[in-house]
Amino acid sequence: MARLIYTTIASLDGYVNDAAGGFQWAAPDREVHTFVNDLERDVGTYLTGRRLHDVMVYWQTVPTEDSDDPDDAVEHDYARIWQAAEKVVYSRTLEAVSGPRTRLERDFDPAAAATLVASADRDVSIGGPALAAEALRAGIVDELRLLTVPVVVGGGTRTLPDGIRLDLELLEHRRFAGGTTYARYAVTR
Repeated sequence: MARLIYTTIASLDGYVNDAAGGFQWAAPDREVHTFVNDLERDVGTYLTGRRLHDVMVYWQTVPTEDSDDPDDAVEHDYARIWQAAEKVVYSRTLEAVSGPRTRLERDFDPAAAATLVASADRDVSIGGPALAAEALRAGIVDELRLLTVPVVVGGGTRTLPDGIRLDLELLEHRRFAGGTTYARYAVTR
């Protein structure tokens, strides 16, 4: 059965970007990027908001052929994963979206998202903290995958919304050489 998964990279103080909107501090090194690629292989559909879509559209342009350069090889691998997946972008401001397997929806409907997950053969990833917050509040997220970067940014966009309580079960954790940590949690209901 497919799961609805919220995967994100955040600062130690719980932000996906800083007060100026920057997130360059979150760029994964090769070890972390390779790990993330392996996590994403089971994802068949990505649900994103407009801002995350604007960032991720880059991956539609990255070459997908094999490369002898280890850094390029990791990026090309992720591009293959991203380009092969279905993508649903939720936005009231975009006129259209481009790219294969990408469609635009005006409003996020938690019941429709839950139906999509229930009928999916592969996992569904929800991305962007605002969209993920809606799914978390609706109680439809099955799993959280949090990569925490060893930096404190002091403000910005929060990874998790205020005002909700989630009971979680730790399923897996890992520390990377550069200090980034990974924790995978099941949302207990």
